Formats: sequence, structure tokens, C-alpha cells
Amino acid sequence: MKIDSHHHFWKYDPIEYSWMNENMDILKKDYGPNELEKEINHSGIDGVVSVQASQTLKETDILLSHAEKFDFIKGVVGWLPLSNHDVKSQLEFYSSNNLFKGVRHVVQDEPDNRFILGENFNKGISLLHEFNLIYDILIYERQLSASIEFVDQHPNQIFVLDHIAKPRIKDGMMEPWKSQIYEIAKRENVWCKISGIVTEASWKDWDDSDILPYMEIALEAFGSNRLMFGSDWPVARLAVEYCAWVDVFREFISRLSKDEQRLIEGEVATQVYGLNT
Repeated sequence: MKIDSHHHFWKYDPIEYSWMNENMDILKKDYGPNELEKEINHSGIDGVVSVQASQTLKETDILLSHAEKFDFIKGVVGWLPLSNHDVKSQLEFYSSNNLFKGVRHVVQDEPDNRFILGENFNKGISLLHEFNLIYDILIYERQLSASIEFVDQHPNQIFVLDHIAKPRIKDGMMEPWKSQIYEIAKRENVWCKISGIVTEASWKDWDDSDILPYMEIALEAFGSNRLMFGSDWPVARLAVEYCAWVDVFREFISRLSKDEQRLIEGEVATQVYGLNT
């Protein structure tokens, strides 16, 4: 199966989704399963993993509700208050739903670049393995160094690095991202999503030459057996439409063997998230 390992749904609310600024009008509307189903049908995608975009239990519940109604939604990476003292009870509750596959926190928006090393947050992270849950790491490049330290504190936890850690593509900057991507990839409990890349380039005038060097490094660092495709729809619409991104991605992996292509396009995501296909 071909899996889109990373997309979002929301019912737009300007307060809940306050991160959508004045340049993001295309995102300021409702995006639901019916809209996404049309996109994946046009692109030959068989299933998806829904990922949180708001740090509320309400949104986590809505994502799970969508997954229960639509067969093409194979799993949910939701938000839980990992720093709270009672998070274990919430982990017990949500992990009882076999569509709940993992947890994510919007670390990229934390003002402290070392937030991810916080004591209470890491207490919550340390519980995830007990419930067979993945943790998706959402960061900017500036938080990558601390995230390597973070991963080293949890050698038995499976991590998925979203959006290849958001390098500074618009500025054409390769370091220190390149060195740090190779470093974090040495940790065999870390997988990586090739997703959310075009929105780190110049939205209106990017071309393949801007993004391919970063994709090449991610492929070289993680290999086809630890990479997965993601669309980051609808956020990606700031710079690229769904089908166009799928075309760019498939052209990028076209030189790989059929086995490697199958891994990146779906088998890795299916295995890591334990998706029912």
C-alpha cells in the first residue's frame, strides 16, 4: 500500500489555529476527510496517517472519530499533555484505541530551543514505550542539536522526525543541519519523514533544485528502510498542491529499486506505525 504518513485535518478557528498568519489565507478554512480523499484518489495513495495540528484533546478526539469513519485513515498521531503528572491515565485511555498510533507536541513553536529536554516532558516521553506508541519530533533546525540529546535519553523509544527537521531551504543554508541530520540518523530508533519540505523554501518561486539537495541528504542519512513519504497537506498548499508534490517525490525516488520505492512509499510507515492495511 502507498501511504501518506503525514497530513492534517481541521475545522478552522482563528483562535485555536492562531499560528495561521496573514500570509496563510489558503489554510483558513475547513479541511476534512472528503477533501483529502479526492486528493489521494487522484494521486494513487491508498491510506494516510492523520497528525495533530492543534494542542488540544478535542482535536485528538476528532481525528480518531474521522479514522473510525473513513477506512483510508489508517492511524492517528495525536496530542496529549505529556508534561502533566496524570498523563499516564490518558495514555492508557487513548492507547486502547488501535487507531491511536503516536503522540506529537509542537516543539517548533516553543521559545526555548531546549524545551525538548525538559524534565516533566521527558517523564511523559518515557511512558510511551510502555503503551507501544510512537513519538513524532516536530522541530526547526535550530532545535536539532537538543533533539539529538533528547533521543539519546530514550534508546528504547521509536521516534519519527517530521519534515527532515525543517532546514533553512529558503536561505540556501545546509549547515549545521546537514551534519546534525547525519548525526541523528546514527540512532537506529529514529525514522524520518520526507514531508513539509517545500514550505521551507520560497513559497511562490521554488523549484526542484532548491529542495532536492536536502532530500538527497535525508535519503543518504536514513536510507530507504527508515524514510517515509508524507504530504503535509493542507499546510503544503502554501507552496504546492497535493498531486504536484506526489509527482516531485516520485520523480525523486524513481532511480531507486522497486523494493526501495515500496519501502519509502508505504512499507516503512506501515511497519513503524503498525498500520492495518
